[in-house]
Amino acid sequence: MYPTGALIVNVRPNTFPPSRHLTLCIKPLRDSSGANIYLERTGELKLLVRDGDRGPGQVRCFGFEHGGLFVEAAPQQDISRRTTGFQYELTSRHAGSDLHALSAPCCPCSDAEVLLAVCTSDFVVRGSIQNVTHAPEQQESTIHLHVSRLYRQKSRVFRPAPEGGGWRGRVATLLECGVRPGRGEFLFTGHMHFGEARLGCAPRFKDFQRMYRDAKERGLNPCEMGTE
Repeated sequence: MYPTGALIVNVRPNTFPPSRHLTLCIKPLRDSSGANIYLERTGELKLLVRDGDRGPGQVRCFGFEHGGLFVEAAPQQDISRRTTGFQYELTSRHAGSDLHALSAPCCPCSDAEVLLAVCTSDFVVRGSIQNVTHAPEQQESTIHLHVSRLYRQKSRVFRPAPEGGGWRGRVATLLECGVRPGRGEFLFTGHMHFGEARLGCAPRFKDFQRMYRDAKERGLNPCEMGTE
């Protein structure tokens, strides 16, 4: 509150030994103001969040080994109350992975990526798209789903439908992906990111059944799940 001066924020994993490949993501609080946030490494600063920036794409991600955070108060013309704050997530990633992969990719997943997503995602559901709403100012789309089968969810993204017969929930993706309502059932996978469900791989369910069956015949399935 009433930010002045500057401070360095060092984030550390709570595991030992720590993973060699970690991604640190930060997201400013909605009303955060009064300071700029930089990535700091050996005295060099790279601006991550500018004071007062309310534009789209507020989440900033970078490799954990790239440095720490430097928070510097911005000069102000008045003494009104300001509060600077942000959320952060520290997650594991594979060497050479795309730091933007935490947002939903628009290109279709390969068979291997789908099968791995089924085993590692925070949620895996079978369902259909009921509606899609867009938020151009945030460069995001929200997909409203009706779920007929719930395989896994770590958070209560999907809740029993009031009318019975399944679950309802919503997941977010990039506006540029151009998601539209359509017929048919899909297998939706994804991860929780700052408390929000983000879409990952989402093949048509009949295509998933085919790739799962083919992989099972070759003994290449990374995990087991029902496909009926």
